[in-house]
Amino acid sequence: MASASLYNYRYLWLICLTATLGGFLFGYDWVVVGGAKEFYEAHFGITGDLAKGWGTSSALIGCIVGALGCYALSDKLGRKRPLVVAGLLFTISAVGTALADSFFAYNAYRIVGGLGMGIALNLSPMYIAEMSPPKIRGMMVSVNQVTIMVGVLLAQVVNWRISLVDTAMPLDATPEVIARHWNGQTGWRWMFGAEAVPAVLFFALMFCVPESVRWLVKDGQFERARGILGRLEGEDRADAELADIRSTISAEETGQVKFKDLLERRLFKIVLLGVFLSFFQQWCGLNAIFYYAADIFKAAGYNLKAMMLNIVVIGTVMVVSSLITVFTVDRIGRKRLLVFGGGALCVCYLAITTCFRMGFLGLPVVLLTLACVAVYSLSLAPLLWVVLSEIFPNRIRGAAMSIAATAHWVGNFILTYTFPSLITAMGMANVFLLFAGVCLVGTLVVLRFLPETKGRTLEEIERRLEGE
Repeated sequence: MASASLYNYRYLWLICLTATLGGFLFGYDWVVVGGAKEFYEAHFGITGDLAKGWGTSSALIGCIVGALGCYALSDKLGRKRPLVVAGLLFTISAVGTALADSFFAYNAYRIVGGLGMGIALNLSPMYIAEMSPPKIRGMMVSVNQVTIMVGVLLAQVVNWRISLVDTAMPLDATPEVIARHWNGQTGWRWMFGAEAVPAVLFFALMFCVPESVRWLVKDGQFERARGILGRLEGEDRADAELADIRSTISAEETGQVKFKDLLERRLFKIVLLGVFLSFFQQWCGLNAIFYYAADIFKAAGYNLKAMMLNIVVIGTVMVVSSLITVFTVDRIGRKRLLVFGGGALCVCYLAITTCFRMGFLGLPVVLLTLACVAVYSLSLAPLLWVVLSEIFPNRIRGAAMSIAATAHWVGNFILTYTFPSLITAMGMANVFLLFAGVCLVGTLVVLRFLPETKGRTLEEIERRLEGE
Protein backbone atom coordinates (compact mmCIF):
# COMPACT_ATOMS: atom_id res chain seq x y z
CA MET A 1 0.00 0.00 0.00
CA ALA A 2 1.31 3.41 -0.82
CA SER A 3 2.35 5.84 1.87
CA ALA A 4 -0.50 7.99 3.11
CA SER A 5 1.47 11.08 2.05
CA LEU A 6 1.21 9.99 -1.61
CA TYR A 7 -2.55 9.85 -1.59
CA ASN A 8 -4.79 12.27 -3.43
CA TYR A 9 -6.34 13.54 -0.21
CA ARG A 10 -8.86 15.80 -1.86
CA TYR A 11 -10.36 12.90 -3.81
CA LEU A 12 -10.14 10.55 -0.82
CA TRP A 13 -11.98 12.96 1.48
CA LEU A 14 -14.65 13.57 -1.17
CA ILE A 15 -15.27 9.83 -1.38
CA CYS A 16 -15.25 9.23 2.37
CA LEU A 17 -17.34 12.22 3.40
CA THR A 18 -20.00 11.25 0.88
CA ALA A 19 -20.07 7.73 2.32
CA THR A 20 -20.24 9.09 5.88
CA LEU A 21 -23.57 10.74 5.08
CA GLY A 22 -24.92 7.20 5.42
CA GLY A 23 -23.55 7.18 8.95
CA PHE A 24 -25.08 10.61 9.61
CA LEU A 25 -28.51 9.39 8.51
CA PHE A 26 -28.14 6.26 10.58
CA GLY A 27 -27.36 8.38 13.64
CA TYR A 28 -30.36 10.64 13.10
CA ASP A 29 -32.78 7.80 12.40
CA TRP A 30 -31.34 5.75 15.26
CA VAL A 31 -31.96 8.37 17.96
CA VAL A 32 -34.79 10.62 16.75
CA VAL A 33 -37.28 8.13 18.17
CA GLY A 34 -35.88 8.64 21.69
CA GLY A 35 -36.98 12.29 21.84
CA ALA A 36 -40.19 11.80 19.88
CA LYS A 37 -41.50 8.80 21.83
CA GLU A 38 -43.20 10.81 24.59
CA PHE A 39 -45.28 12.54 21.93
CA TYR A 40 -46.13 9.83 19.38
CA GLU A 41 -46.96 7.40 22.21
CA ALA A 42 -49.43 9.93 23.56
CA HIS A 43 -50.81 10.58 20.07
CA PHE A 44 -51.43 6.89 19.32
CA GLY A 45 -52.46 6.04 22.90
CA ILE A 46 -49.58 3.60 23.49
CA THR A 47 -49.43 2.42 27.12
CA GLY A 48 -48.19 -1.19 27.49
CA ASP A 49 -44.49 -2.04 27.89
CA LEU A 50 -44.43 -4.32 24.84
CA ALA A 51 -46.22 -1.78 22.63
CA LYS A 52 -43.81 0.94 23.74
CA GLY A 53 -40.90 -1.39 23.06
CA TRP A 54 -42.26 -2.15 19.58
CA GLY A 55 -42.63 1.53 18.69
CA THR A 56 -39.03 2.16 19.68
CA SER A 57 -37.54 -0.99 18.17
CA SER A 58 -39.59 -1.65 15.01
CA ALA A 59 -36.97 0.03 12.82
CA LEU A 60 -34.50 -2.60 13.99
CA ILE A 61 -36.46 -5.30 12.16
CA GLY A 62 -35.63 -3.40 8.99
CA CYS A 63 -32.01 -3.13 10.14
CA ILE A 64 -31.78 -6.91 10.47
CA VAL A 65 -33.30 -7.47 7.02
CA GLY A 66 -31.04 -4.76 5.54
CA ALA A 67 -27.95 -6.36 7.00
CA LEU A 68 -28.99 -9.80 5.72
CA GLY A 69 -29.66 -8.26 2.33
CA CYS A 70 -26.11 -6.95 2.29
CA TYR A 71 -24.93 -10.54 2.71
CA ALA A 72 -26.74 -11.49 -0.48
CA LEU A 73 -26.06 -8.32 -2.47
CA SER A 74 -22.85 -6.56 -1.40
CA ASP A 75 -20.54 -9.16 -2.96
CA LYS A 76 -22.72 -9.29 -6.07
CA LEU A 77 -23.62 -5.63 -6.59
CA GLY A 78 -20.71 -3.93 -4.82
CA ARG A 79 -20.77 -1.29 -2.09
CA LYS A 80 -21.96 1.76 -4.03
CA ARG A 81 -25.32 0.64 -5.44
CA PRO A 82 -26.74 -0.62 -2.11
CA LEU A 83 -25.76 2.71 -0.51
CA VAL A 84 -27.69 4.55 -3.23
CA VAL A 85 -30.72 2.40 -2.35
CA ALA A 86 -30.19 3.22 1.34
CA GLY A 87 -30.48 6.93 0.56
CA LEU A 88 -33.82 6.33 -1.15
CA LEU A 89 -35.10 4.23 1.76
CA PHE A 90 -34.16 6.93 4.29
CA THR A 91 -36.11 9.48 2.23
CA ILE A 92 -39.24 7.32 1.99
CA SER A 93 -39.10 6.57 5.71
CA ALA A 94 -38.71 10.21 6.78
CA VAL A 95 -41.68 11.39 4.74
CA GLY A 96 -43.85 8.35 5.49
CA THR A 97 -43.29 8.39 9.26
CA ALA A 98 -44.04 12.10 9.40
CA LEU A 99 -47.37 11.55 7.62
CA ALA A 100 -48.37 8.30 9.41
CA ASP A 101 -52.05 8.22 10.35
CA SER A 102 -51.87 5.07 12.51
CA PHE A 103 -49.46 3.24 14.77
CA PHE A 104 -49.29 0.47 12.15
CA ALA A 105 -48.28 2.92 9.40
CA TYR A 106 -45.77 4.58 11.73
CA ASN A 107 -44.03 1.25 12.38
CA ALA A 108 -44.18 0.23 8.71
CA TYR A 109 -42.29 3.35 7.65
CA ARG A 110 -39.88 2.98 10.55
CA ILE A 111 -39.06 -0.50 9.25
CA VAL A 112 -38.39 0.99 5.79
CA GLY A 113 -35.94 3.40 7.41
CA GLY A 114 -34.44 0.48 9.29
CA LEU A 115 -33.62 -1.16 5.95
CA GLY A 116 -31.59 1.92 5.08
CA MET A 117 -29.94 1.90 8.50
CA GLY A 118 -28.93 -1.75 8.15
CA ILE A 119 -27.38 -1.12 4.73
CA ALA A 120 -25.63 2.14 5.67
CA LEU A 121 -24.12 0.95 8.95
CA ASN A 122 -22.86 -2.19 7.23
CA LEU A 123 -21.45 -0.77 4.00
CA SER A 124 -20.35 2.82 4.79
CA PRO A 125 -17.44 1.83 7.09
CA MET A 126 -16.49 -1.11 4.87
CA TYR A 127 -16.43 1.10 1.78
CA ILE A 128 -14.30 3.72 3.55
CA ALA A 129 -11.86 1.09 4.87
CA GLU A 130 -11.45 -0.42 1.43
CA MET A 131 -10.58 2.97 -0.07
CA SER A 132 -8.19 4.25 2.66
CA PRO A 133 -4.42 3.77 3.22
CA PRO A 134 -3.48 1.79 6.37
CA LYS A 135 -1.78 4.65 8.25
CA ILE A 136 -4.98 6.70 8.36
CA ARG A 137 -7.61 3.99 7.84
CA GLY A 138 -8.63 4.01 11.52
CA MET A 139 -9.08 7.76 11.39
CA MET A 140 -11.08 7.66 8.16
CA VAL A 141 -13.46 4.95 9.40
CA SER A 142 -13.75 6.79 12.73
CA VAL A 143 -14.90 9.88 10.83
CA ASN A 144 -17.93 7.81 9.87
CA GLN A 145 -18.62 7.34 13.58
CA VAL A 146 -18.25 11.09 14.15
CA THR A 147 -20.90 11.76 11.52
CA ILE A 148 -23.12 9.17 13.23
CA MET A 149 -22.73 11.13 16.45
CA VAL A 150 -23.37 14.41 14.63
CA GLY A 151 -26.57 12.82 13.30
CA VAL A 152 -27.45 11.76 16.83
CA LEU A 153 -26.81 15.27 18.15
CA LEU A 154 -28.79 16.92 15.37
CA ALA A 155 -31.74 14.61 16.02
CA GLN A 156 -31.62 15.51 19.71
CA VAL A 157 -31.34 19.25 19.02
CA VAL A 158 -34.19 19.09 16.49
CA ASN A 159 -36.35 17.17 18.97
CA TRP A 160 -35.56 19.61 21.75
CA ARG A 161 -36.16 22.78 19.70
CA ILE A 162 -39.39 21.46 18.19
CA SER A 163 -40.65 20.44 21.63
CA LEU A 164 -40.14 24.04 22.83
CA VAL A 165 -42.49 25.40 20.14
CA ASP A 166 -45.47 24.20 22.16
CA THR A 167 -45.23 26.74 24.99
CA ALA A 168 -48.76 25.97 26.21
CA MET A 169 -47.99 22.38 27.22
CA PRO A 170 -47.35 21.95 30.99
CA LEU A 171 -43.92 20.63 32.07
CA ASP A 172 -45.55 17.79 34.01
CA ALA A 173 -48.07 16.95 31.27
CA THR A 174 -49.63 13.49 31.33
CA PRO A 175 -49.95 11.48 28.08
CA GLU A 176 -53.60 12.49 27.85
CA VAL A 177 -52.64 16.18 28.05
CA ILE A 178 -49.74 15.75 25.58
CA ALA A 179 -52.09 14.13 23.05
CA ARG A 180 -54.25 17.28 22.99
CA HIS A 181 -51.34 19.69 22.45
CA TRP A 182 -49.32 20.58 19.34
CA ASN A 183 -46.37 18.36 20.24
CA GLY A 184 -48.63 15.33 20.51
CA GLN A 185 -50.47 16.13 17.27
CA THR A 186 -47.84 17.64 14.96
CA GLY A 187 -44.48 18.29 16.65
CA TRP A 188 -43.28 14.70 16.60
CA ARG A 189 -44.03 14.52 12.85
CA TRP A 190 -41.57 17.34 12.16
CA MET A 191 -38.94 15.51 14.23
CA PHE A 192 -39.07 12.54 11.84
CA GLY A 193 -39.70 14.54 8.66
CA ALA A 194 -36.60 16.74 9.02
CA GLU A 195 -34.48 13.74 8.02
CA ALA A 196 -35.72 13.93 4.42
CA VAL A 197 -33.33 16.80 3.55
CA PRO A 198 -30.00 15.00 4.25
CA ALA A 199 -31.49 11.74 2.92
CA VAL A 200 -32.10 13.26 -0.53
CA LEU A 201 -28.57 14.76 -0.48
CA PHE A 202 -27.01 11.37 0.31
CA PHE A 203 -29.03 9.67 -2.42
CA ALA A 204 -27.85 12.20 -5.03
CA LEU A 205 -24.16 12.33 -4.02
CA MET A 206 -23.65 8.55 -3.93
CA PHE A 207 -24.03 8.56 -7.74
CA CYS A 208 -20.85 10.69 -7.93
CA VAL A 209 -18.35 8.45 -6.08
CA PRO A 210 -16.52 5.38 -7.48
CA GLU A 211 -17.08 1.75 -6.59
CA SER A 212 -14.82 0.12 -3.97
CA VAL A 213 -11.46 -0.81 -5.49
CA ARG A 214 -11.24 -4.09 -3.58
CA TRP A 215 -14.72 -5.13 -4.67
CA LEU A 216 -13.85 -4.35 -8.30
CA VAL A 217 -10.78 -6.60 -8.03
CA LYS A 218 -12.86 -9.34 -6.44
CA ASP A 219 -15.38 -8.97 -9.28
CA GLY A 220 -12.63 -9.22 -11.89
CA GLN A 221 -12.90 -5.58 -13.06
CA PHE A 222 -9.16 -4.94 -12.93
CA GLU A 223 -8.97 -2.02 -15.35
CA ARG A 224 -11.64 -0.05 -13.49
CA ALA A 225 -9.85 -0.79 -10.20
CA ARG A 226 -6.51 0.33 -11.62
CA GLY A 227 -8.03 3.56 -12.91
CA ILE A 228 -9.36 4.46 -9.45
CA LEU A 229 -6.07 3.47 -7.78
CA GLY A 230 -4.20 5.66 -10.24
CA ARG A 231 -6.34 8.65 -9.30
CA LEU A 232 -6.03 7.89 -5.58
CA GLU A 233 -2.29 7.26 -5.26
CA GLY A 234 -0.65 7.91 -8.62
CA GLU A 235 -0.05 5.90 -11.75
CA ASP A 236 3.38 4.71 -10.59
CA ARG A 237 1.86 2.98 -7.54
CA ALA A 238 -1.37 1.68 -9.09
CA ASP A 239 0.04 -1.54 -10.56
CA ALA A 240 1.85 -2.54 -7.33
CA GLU A 241 -1.23 -1.89 -5.22
CA LEU A 242 -3.44 -3.79 -7.64
CA ALA A 243 -1.08 -6.77 -7.51
CA ASP A 244 -1.10 -6.78 -3.69
CA ILE A 245 -4.91 -6.82 -3.58
CA ARG A 246 -5.08 -9.57 -6.21
CA SER A 247 -2.65 -11.70 -4.18
CA THR A 248 -5.30 -12.22 -1.49
CA ILE A 249 -8.10 -13.04 -3.93
CA SER A 250 -7.46 -16.06 -6.11
CA ALA A 251 -9.32 -16.56 -9.37
CA GLU A 252 -11.62 -19.22 -7.93
CA GLU A 253 -12.60 -16.95 -5.05
CA THR A 254 -14.03 -14.14 -7.18
CA GLY A 255 -17.79 -13.76 -7.45
CA GLN A 256 -20.46 -14.57 -4.88
CA VAL A 257 -19.33 -16.01 -1.52
CA LYS A 258 -21.07 -19.23 -0.47
CA PHE A 259 -22.17 -19.69 3.12
CA LYS A 260 -20.04 -22.83 3.47
CA ASP A 261 -16.95 -20.71 2.75
CA LEU A 262 -17.54 -18.92 6.05
CA LEU A 263 -17.46 -22.25 7.93
CA GLU A 264 -13.85 -22.98 7.02
CA ARG A 265 -11.97 -23.33 10.30
CA ARG A 266 -9.65 -20.36 9.81
CA LEU A 267 -12.47 -18.09 8.61
CA PHE A 268 -15.15 -19.22 11.03
CA LYS A 269 -13.19 -18.16 14.11
CA ILE A 270 -12.79 -14.67 12.63
CA VAL A 271 -16.52 -14.43 11.81
CA LEU A 272 -17.35 -15.67 15.32
CA LEU A 273 -15.14 -12.96 16.85
CA GLY A 274 -16.93 -10.33 14.75
CA VAL A 275 -20.34 -11.61 15.88
CA PHE A 276 -19.28 -11.49 19.53
CA LEU A 277 -17.96 -7.93 19.21
CA SER A 278 -21.27 -6.88 17.63
CA PHE A 279 -23.29 -8.31 20.52
CA PHE A 280 -20.85 -6.80 23.01
CA GLN A 281 -21.31 -3.30 21.59
CA GLN A 282 -25.10 -3.64 21.80
CA TRP A 283 -25.40 -5.25 25.23
CA CYS A 284 -22.87 -2.93 26.84
CA GLY A 285 -26.03 -0.91 27.54
CA LEU A 286 -25.54 2.41 25.80
CA ASN A 287 -28.24 1.88 23.19
CA ALA A 288 -30.75 1.48 26.01
CA ILE A 289 -29.61 4.88 27.29
CA PHE A 290 -30.01 6.46 23.84
CA TYR A 291 -33.46 5.02 23.19
CA TYR A 292 -34.80 5.36 26.72
CA ALA A 293 -32.93 8.41 28.02
CA ALA A 294 -36.25 10.09 28.78
CA ASP A 295 -37.32 7.16 30.99
CA ILE A 296 -33.97 7.05 32.78
CA PHE A 297 -34.02 10.79 33.49
CA LYS A 298 -37.67 10.59 34.53
CA ALA A 299 -36.70 7.88 37.03
CA ALA A 300 -33.97 10.22 38.23
CA GLY A 301 -36.56 12.93 38.97
CA TYR A 302 -36.52 15.26 35.94
CA ASN A 303 -39.53 16.85 34.19
CA LEU A 304 -40.18 16.71 30.43
CA LYS A 305 -38.38 19.96 29.53
CA ALA A 306 -35.29 19.04 31.56
CA MET A 307 -35.28 15.53 30.07
CA MET A 308 -35.19 16.90 26.50
CA LEU A 309 -32.29 19.23 27.36
CA ASN A 310 -30.34 16.44 29.09
CA ILE A 311 -30.73 14.29 25.97
CA VAL A 312 -29.13 17.10 23.91
CA VAL A 313 -26.22 17.20 26.34
CA ILE A 314 -25.74 13.46 25.78
CA GLY A 315 -25.43 14.06 22.04
CA THR A 316 -22.90 16.86 22.54
CA VAL A 317 -20.71 14.61 24.70
CA MET A 318 -20.90 11.89 22.03
CA VAL A 319 -19.68 14.20 19.26
CA VAL A 320 -16.77 15.60 21.29
CA SER A 321 -15.67 12.12 22.41
CA SER A 322 -15.86 10.75 18.87
CA LEU A 323 -13.67 13.59 17.59
CA ILE A 324 -11.04 12.63 20.15
CA THR A 325 -11.12 9.05 18.85
CA VAL A 326 -10.45 10.23 15.28
CA PHE A 327 -7.09 11.66 16.36
CA THR A 328 -6.09 8.83 18.73
CA VAL A 329 -7.21 5.58 17.10
CA ASP A 330 -4.17 5.32 14.82
CA ARG A 331 -1.80 6.22 17.68
CA ILE A 332 -3.12 4.29 20.66
CA GLY A 333 -4.55 1.39 18.69
CA ARG A 334 -7.89 -0.38 18.55
CA LYS A 335 -7.39 -3.03 21.21
CA ARG A 336 -6.26 -0.70 24.00
CA LEU A 337 -9.18 1.65 23.47
CA LEU A 338 -11.67 -1.23 23.47
CA VAL A 339 -10.26 -2.65 26.71
CA PHE A 340 -10.37 0.81 28.30
CA GLY A 341 -13.96 1.32 27.14
CA GLY A 342 -15.28 -2.00 28.42
CA GLY A 343 -13.55 -1.67 31.80
CA ALA A 344 -14.58 1.95 32.35
CA LEU A 345 -18.20 1.24 31.44
CA CYS A 346 -18.27 -1.62 33.94
CA VAL A 347 -17.16 0.76 36.70
CA CYS A 348 -19.65 3.47 35.69
CA TYR A 349 -22.57 1.02 35.63
CA LEU A 350 -21.70 -0.23 39.09
CA ALA A 351 -21.76 3.38 40.29
CA ILE A 352 -25.17 4.01 38.65
CA THR A 353 -26.50 0.82 40.27
CA THR A 354 -25.34 2.14 43.64
CA CYS A 355 -27.02 5.52 43.04
CA PHE A 356 -30.40 3.98 42.25
CA ARG A 357 -30.21 1.59 45.22
CA MET A 358 -29.21 4.30 47.69
CA GLY A 359 -31.51 6.99 46.32
CA PHE A 360 -28.78 9.34 45.03
CA LEU A 361 -30.81 10.51 42.03
CA GLY A 362 -30.88 13.69 39.95
CA LEU A 363 -27.45 15.17 39.11
CA PRO A 364 -25.33 12.10 40.11
CA VAL A 365 -27.25 9.89 37.67
CA VAL A 366 -26.94 12.48 34.89
CA LEU A 367 -23.18 12.88 35.42
CA LEU A 368 -22.58 9.13 35.48
CA THR A 369 -24.73 8.69 32.38
CA LEU A 370 -22.67 11.33 30.59
CA ALA A 371 -19.49 9.53 31.69
CA CYS A 372 -20.84 6.31 30.15
CA VAL A 373 -21.68 8.12 26.92
CA ALA A 374 -18.20 9.68 26.75
CA VAL A 375 -16.44 6.35 27.31
CA TYR A 376 -18.64 4.54 24.80
CA SER A 377 -18.14 7.23 22.16
CA LEU A 378 -14.36 7.07 22.67
CA SER A 379 -14.18 3.31 22.33
CA LEU A 380 -16.89 0.79 21.52
CA ALA A 381 -19.04 3.03 19.33
CA PRO A 382 -16.45 3.92 16.66
CA LEU A 383 -14.03 1.03 17.06
CA LEU A 384 -16.44 -1.84 16.47
CA TRP A 385 -16.81 -0.77 12.84
CA VAL A 386 -13.12 0.03 12.45
CA VAL A 387 -12.21 -3.46 13.68
CA LEU A 388 -14.93 -5.26 11.70
CA SER A 389 -13.91 -3.49 8.50
CA GLU A 390 -10.32 -4.66 9.09
CA ILE A 391 -10.40 -8.22 10.42
CA PHE A 392 -12.45 -9.93 7.69
CA PRO A 393 -10.46 -11.25 4.68
CA ASN A 394 -10.97 -9.59 1.29
CA ARG A 395 -12.73 -12.54 -0.30
CA ILE A 396 -15.44 -12.79 2.41
CA ARG A 397 -15.54 -9.21 3.71
CA GLY A 398 -18.97 -8.33 2.31
CA ALA A 399 -20.64 -11.53 3.54
CA ALA A 400 -18.87 -11.54 6.93
CA MET A 401 -19.67 -7.87 7.57
CA SER A 402 -23.31 -8.63 6.79
CA ILE A 403 -23.36 -11.47 9.33
CA ALA A 404 -21.71 -9.30 11.98
CA ALA A 405 -24.09 -6.43 11.22
CA THR A 406 -27.06 -8.80 11.44
CA ALA A 407 -25.82 -9.94 14.86
CA HIS A 408 -25.46 -6.26 15.80
CA TRP A 409 -29.09 -5.53 14.92
CA VAL A 410 -30.46 -8.71 16.48
CA GLY A 411 -28.71 -7.75 19.72
CA ASN A 412 -30.00 -4.19 19.39
CA PHE A 413 -33.58 -5.34 18.79
CA ILE A 414 -33.60 -7.78 21.72
CA LEU A 415 -32.24 -5.11 24.07
CA THR A 416 -34.49 -2.30 22.85
CA TYR A 417 -37.68 -4.35 22.69
CA THR A 418 -37.22 -5.89 26.14
CA PHE A 419 -35.79 -2.87 28.00
CA PRO A 420 -39.13 -1.51 29.31
CA SER A 421 -40.04 -5.02 30.49
CA LEU A 422 -36.58 -5.50 32.03
CA ILE A 423 -37.02 -2.32 34.06
CA THR A 424 -40.44 -3.48 35.25
CA ALA A 425 -39.18 -6.95 36.16
CA MET A 426 -35.70 -6.14 37.54
CA GLY A 427 -35.72 -2.48 38.46
CA MET A 428 -33.39 0.19 37.07
CA ALA A 429 -30.54 -0.67 39.46
CA ASN A 430 -30.39 -4.35 38.50
CA VAL A 431 -30.57 -3.58 34.78
CA PHE A 432 -27.42 -1.47 35.05
CA LEU A 433 -25.81 -4.24 37.11
CA LEU A 434 -26.54 -6.60 34.19
CA PHE A 435 -24.82 -4.20 31.80
CA ALA A 436 -21.77 -4.09 34.10
CA GLY A 437 -21.48 -7.88 33.88
CA VAL A 438 -21.69 -7.80 30.09
CA CYS A 439 -18.92 -5.19 29.92
CA LEU A 440 -16.66 -7.28 32.16
CA VAL A 441 -17.06 -10.40 30.00
CA GLY A 442 -16.62 -8.42 26.77
CA THR A 443 -13.41 -6.81 28.01
CA LEU A 444 -11.90 -10.19 28.90
CA VAL A 445 -12.72 -11.61 25.45
CA VAL A 446 -11.14 -8.61 23.69
CA LEU A 447 -7.99 -9.02 25.80
CA ARG A 448 -7.72 -12.70 24.93
CA PHE A 449 -8.72 -12.97 21.28
CA LEU A 450 -8.51 -9.63 19.41
CA PRO A 451 -5.17 -8.78 17.76
CA GLU A 452 -4.02 -5.20 17.24
CA THR A 453 -4.67 -4.02 13.67
CA LYS A 454 -3.38 -0.44 13.57
CA GLY A 455 -0.90 0.45 10.85
CA ARG A 456 -1.35 -2.77 8.85
CA THR A 457 -2.78 -3.15 5.37
CA LEU A 458 -5.98 -5.14 5.05
CA GLU A 459 -3.96 -7.81 3.27
CA GLU A 460 -1.41 -8.02 6.13
CA ILE A 461 -4.21 -8.33 8.71
CA GLU A 462 -5.77 -11.10 6.66
CA ARG A 463 -2.52 -13.07 6.52
CA ARG A 464 -1.95 -12.65 10.25
CA LEU A 465 -5.44 -13.73 11.33
CA GLU A 466 -5.33 -16.75 9.05
CA GLY A 467 -2.01 -17.82 10.54
CA GLU A 468 0.20 -17.27 7.49
